[in-house]
Amino acid sequence: MKHLIGTTLALGLAAPAAFAQSQTITHTQDRGGQIGSEETFTGTAYVAPVFPPEMNGVSAGEVTFLPGARSAWHTHPVGQMLVVTHGTGWVQERGQDKEVIQAGDVVWCPPETEHWHGATDTTSVTHYAIQGNEDGSAVTWGEHVTDEEYAQ
Repeated sequence: MKHLIGTTLALGLAAPAAFAQSQTITHTQDRGGQIGSEETFTGTAYVAPVFPPEMNGVSAGEVTFLPGARSAWHTHPVGQMLVVTHGTGWVQERGQDKEVIQAGDVVWCPPETEHWHGATDTTSVTHYAIQGNEDGSAVTWGEHVTDEEYAQ
């Protein structure tokens, strides 16, 4: 009986390993990235993918905004989480005051809530932008944030 329990336990622990995949590491220098499109950003924003939407319908990008840079107004069908990793920036929901975000802050932008985010006029900011996809779309872009809106 003791032998049967030991054998069963050993097989039970070994079985998942037979089906497991190996972990992969993507080093920062291999992730690539690009300057954000002038259609969706004002100023200089560098966007580097962290993982693609194949990750259970969720995608993420590491975005660095230089001073004065910001996204256009936009919404996300299932919301967006921003995890600020460096610097100080601003985020604003349409109709609300802009708010300061700093390294360590986490911002939840609810589904279909129009907002923008980016650097302050004097500091850069980097954040991870994590969003789900619905019907193949993760974002709907709107118009650019005007200089007047940005300065308020």
